[in-house]
Amino acid sequence: MAKYVVKRLVLMVFTLFVITTICFMLIRILPRELPTDKVLQQVILARWEALGYNEPLLTQYGIYLKNIFTELDFGTSWYISFRTPALEVLTSKILPTVMVNLGSLFVAIPIGILTGCFAAIKKNTWIDSFISTMVIVFISVPSYVYAFLVQYFLYFKLDLIPVTVYSLADAGGSWFTWKMIHSMIGPIIALSFGEIAGLCRFTRAELTETLTSDYMLLARTKGLTRAQATIRHALKNAMVPILPMIIGSFIAIMSGSMIIEKIFAIPGVGQLYIMSINLFDYDIFMLDTIFYTFIGLLGGIVTDLSYGFIDPRIRMGER
Repeated sequence: MAKYVVKRLVLMVFTLFVITTICFMLIRILPRELPTDKVLQQVILARWEALGYNEPLLTQYGIYLKNIFTELDFGTSWYISFRTPALEVLTSKILPTVMVNLGSLFVAIPIGILTGCFAAIKKNTWIDSFISTMVIVFISVPSYVYAFLVQYFLYFKLDLIPVTVYSLADAGGSWFTWKMIHSMIGPIIALSFGEIAGLCRFTRAELTETLTSDYMLLARTKGLTRAQATIRHALKNAMVPILPMIIGSFIAIMSGSMIIEKIFAIPGVGQLYIMSINLFDYDIFMLDTIFYTFIGLLGGIVTDLSYGFIDPRIRMGER
């Protein structure tokens, strides 16, 4: 197990390095936009000169890696937040993104698992067919469509939530006020539909297979009711592949919330990514790319290792 973890970490670092290198080379060959103000132009050009932007690409990349490893300097934002370190800009945006993503998972996990269990128990009935049909619909429709539907019904028709997430000033200066949480209900619901459908489908498939196992027949012959056998045995064994999927869902939803953040004006990492592309803020774009790549690679390792923690009989890397 230890050898497997070390091997995966080494591969993760190598993959991150390759992706970072490719993105860096592609970004640095793009033309750089300068503001019209002459004073700002001189300041920016002097900074670029100090960072070696006029040097060959390999020299620039060496300076970039040196600044990261020696000073934790990922560059500077010139357009989103003038002369602010890129790392500082990113860290200031992480909290709202995490709040929305965790909120959507807290909604999706119980609903998805319970609905999947109900569909498995009612297999081959009209209830199972209805749930399966709705799952297909929810998975097929993109999350931004749900965002517009949530805004239309909950804001325009019912006036239950604000159309966008409040700013810190409007919410009382904190991300954890009731006013701020209330304004995040819209994006949380919009992100939840796809996760609910995915968890429901996966839970139904795993539980249906488990309910037809031989040990379930043995449990029933020992005197357990169907509900007792399902909860004590079937559901417990079905959770082994389901729980790692939940970890993977958090990683996937982090990358899929960029459009949702734009629609609901959430000042998070996803919207920062889009702004960095639109404003040609290349250092912010590079750091965002590294962030999402690292989260995705780390999530894959955590997901694989979680199988061993959930079921001690599973050991990754063994023959």
